[in-house]
Amino acid sequence: MKILVTGGAGYIGSHTVKALRNEGFDVVIFDNFSSGKQRLVLGGTVVRGDLNDRKALEQVFQEHDFQGVMHFASLIQVGESYQDPQKYYRGNLVTSLNLLEAMLTSGVKDFIFSSSAAVYGIPEETPIPETHPLNPYNPYGQSKYFVEKILEEYARAYGLRFFSLRYFNAAGADPEGELGEMHDPETHLVPNLLLSLLEKSRTFQLFGTDFPTPDGTAVRDYIHVTDLAEAHVLAFQGLQTGAKSGCINLGANQGYSVREVMHRVEQVTGKSINFVTRPQRQGDVPLLLASNLQAKQRLKWHPQHSDLETIIRTAWEWHSRV
Repeated sequence: MKILVTGGAGYIGSHTVKALRNEGFDVVIFDNFSSGKQRLVLGGTVVRGDLNDRKALEQVFQEHDFQGVMHFASLIQVGESYQDPQKYYRGNLVTSLNLLEAMLTSGVKDFIFSSSAAVYGIPEETPIPETHPLNPYNPYGQSKYFVEKILEEYARAYGLRFFSLRYFNAAGADPEGELGEMHDPETHLVPNLLLSLLEKSRTFQLFGTDFPTPDGTAVRDYIHVTDLAEAHVLAFQGLQTGAKSGCINLGANQGYSVREVMHRVEQVTGKSINFVTRPQRQGDVPLLLASNLQAKQRLKWHPQHSDLETIIRTAWEWHSRV
């Protein structure tokens, strides 16, 4: 069974490609390598291409008989989305439309979308269920929300089958040490903490100490990237066996503040973090915590690696080597 994975040379995409290949799937990676890394490509067929290039998309669908598509290719920086919303609507929304058009033209119906907890905005209840109102707080979240609405309409009108997987905070690295996080610039908490320990000239910047949380720092739900990858495989297998389309949270249902993560990093590494405090970043919300009941019930997904210590330890082992 052959699957197209857009953004398969990126952080979550590469881990999912590994999971798919371990399950015997034939994978074609479609990536423009604007942020993806050749080092994160461990196998599969690689097509260097851009989702803005309709001819390139048409060609890859003509050359391969796909049973489904997993769509990871995306711009992900919340702050940048405020500064340049057009870039995010073009880069996340228009590209998704191009991909869906190529799929439908080729008769491919099964689609897994890399969405985000950012579609919820400021939570009205926690843990956040999938039925929570969708009020994205920034253009990045809006772009994911718009794609989800398109998927619902395409399912109704064209018979598309989809799962939109709403990630909370992906973190950690492949437990076997083959893959990890390589963003440039790096905006995620755990790698920035670890890099501040590995690079002597680097000081960790703590953004926001006045959130309405117990210690004043933002609280997030961290999910190990290997568990995320497994959820994508289960979601695709579900579509293949007739599962109903829908949107599903992927989180650990456990929140940690930035200060709590800092403390655990110091415990795991045995090193002290040098940090400075900065004002809150535009678009940051105080608390994001997932209800993962639907993922457990509908996907039969049970995260195995998402305790905070395992997340930090696997990331530390990766960053200490690269």
